[in-house]
Amino acid sequence: MSLAPRPSHYALVGTFGLLLAALLAVAILGLATHHPPLLVVIVGALALAGTILVTLLVARQVKRTEYALYLEKELAQVTLHSIGDGVITTDADARIEYLNPVAEQYTGWSTADARGRSLTEVYRVTDERTGKALDPLVEAPKASTDLGPGPGTGSVRLVGRHGRECPIRYSHSPIRSRDGETLGMIVVFHDVSQIRTMAQQLLWQASHDALTGLVNRREFERRLGDLIETARAQQREHALLLMDLDNFKTVNDTCGHAAGDELLRQLTFVMLARMRGSDTLARLGGDEFGALLESCPPEQALRIAHALRESVREFRFVWEDKTFSVGVSIGLVPITAETGSASRVLSLADACCYEAKKKGRDRVQVYRPPEGEVSGTDSELQMVSQISQAFELGRFRLYRQPIVQLGPGAPQHPNYEVLVRMIDRAGNLIPATGFMPAAERYNLLTSIERWVVSSLIEYLHNQWNAGAISREPSQRGWYSVNLSGTSINDKSLPDFLRNLLTRYRLPPGLLCFEITETTAISNLNTAAELMRELKGMGCSFALDDFGTGFSSFAYLKYLPVDVLKIAGTFVVDIATDAVDYAIVDAINRISHILGIQTVAESVEDAGTLAKLTALGVNYAQGYFLAPPEAIVHASTGEPVELASA
Repeated sequence: MSLAPRPSHYALVGTFGLLLAALLAVAILGLATHHPPLLVVIVGALALAGTILVTLLVARQVKRTEYALYLEKELAQVTLHSIGDGVITTDADARIEYLNPVAEQYTGWSTADARGRSLTEVYRVTDERTGKALDPLVEAPKASTDLGPGPGTGSVRLVGRHGRECPIRYSHSPIRSRDGETLGMIVVFHDVSQIRTMAQQLLWQASHDALTGLVNRREFERRLGDLIETARAQQREHALLLMDLDNFKTVNDTCGHAAGDELLRQLTFVMLARMRGSDTLARLGGDEFGALLESCPPEQALRIAHALRESVREFRFVWEDKTFSVGVSIGLVPITAETGSASRVLSLADACCYEAKKKGRDRVQVYRPPEGEVSGTDSELQMVSQISQAFELGRFRLYRQPIVQLGPGAPQHPNYEVLVRMIDRAGNLIPATGFMPAAERYNLLTSIERWVVSSLIEYLHNQWNAGAISREPSQRGWYSVNLSGTSINDKSLPDFLRNLLTRYRLPPGLLCFEITETTAISNLNTAAELMRELKGMGCSFALDDFGTGFSSFAYLKYLPVDVLKIAGTFVVDIATDAVDYAIVDAINRISHILGIQTVAESVEDAGTLAKLTALGVNYAQGYFLAPPEAIVHASTGEPVELASA
């Protein structure tokens, strides 16, 4: 509303002035001639009347102007009270003059309390990324309208009087007089937390499956591409699992799609419980799932795959009055520097998964790059042929990976886990995951394990006789070797081991046998009986991969176990995952109460090692400490020059 007098007011005053002038002229002409004294009286009266009239007009205009100013002020106040933005005004010295209700709510200051205080005291803003305090009139970030934190975004947080924080975007401008003099500043800000939440929800919905909450195929393929890049650039090893449920259609056909959806949701939690914090589980569509195992060597990937398979197999789904059991067929493809594109890796995993289903379902099929374009059963038969040739030509090799004792002043005598490798026809060294699945399917696994045990015992015997192993029990460690469930259930195994240990006398405690938790508990009576017999011959026993199977401490009371190896699934993220930390702590404490020593597997960095040491774990094993190294020629049984595996 304008504060200037209206044009009609000026016209009225002008008209009155002209009329008054005309009357005065007539009076002067008439009275000047006939009545001179009366002229003076009339002129005075007219002048007084004119003055009164002008005064009334001016007073009326002043009143109207004041009312217009009042209306404009009220309009401004109502507007500032109604808008959703916070508004703050200051004087020329940046001292608070006014806060609207929104500004009062977010800053925690009332206008009365804030008036006269500096702007930086009432309106405190910090850089969201660095936490650095900002001067809102000097250091306002260029990108203060960004909706999300991140490098270079310049996101800002408003810190209220009582510590409340919220992300905002804001602007400011000077208040100037007509001659350009700065009279103060006005700051306007807006809460963007709701907008940011909505944006994050949209992003989440675009990359996740609505039914299970897992990442969807699109996000899965993006993360797969990232892992392939890190494998090439940083020479890291990863793995991909493609999983297809067995007998899922039975649930859908019998109970309907609602039951099928509920089964998928429950299985999601079952599978997530067997994975590491750094792994990705995705629903790719229907009853197909995928998993990305980051920084995971083939041996560990195979253990995780089997843990997932066993968990799904043991799960029972109940719907109304019906109970269902399902299985899962898994295709496993290692991701290395030589891996091709994401689409090729997925195709290979899909082929392995199909092969697993064709071979009877509920199994893990590992991909091994064949020498030619041979796949499926032909490829596996070729591997069996190479295993047979390895027996004939002495192409198996023993490797060992150090198990390091932890704690200040801990004796550094060597402890090792013994591993097996095979040299193929092209001279390449194949890890156990490359040929053990074929060996197990074609009943060659027991033969390989017996060769490993025989070669190791003969090697240790020669080392003992040569004086390479300390005679002082406190100064020597142990060599552990794995026994599978197939060997445990072989009734001739005790006689085989008894004959070996009788022929090659070894000092007590030098030889340790590792049995996985799942194998031991699945064959509880057989395993316990074998343990007791071999412990009587001076051998010790380790329970491997504890936590990935049945995970019941009750079984430890009945198994004569000396060492418990904590599964790498819980160890890898112990430095960042509070749940994994608590699980490792609980396993370690209870093991010590039972008189069992502990070994942490898959130690990949210094932070993990420091956490394990602080918890009092006895030993650690992993690539951060040392990779596997060759120890013996299978053809001669003699030690060889150490080389990286």
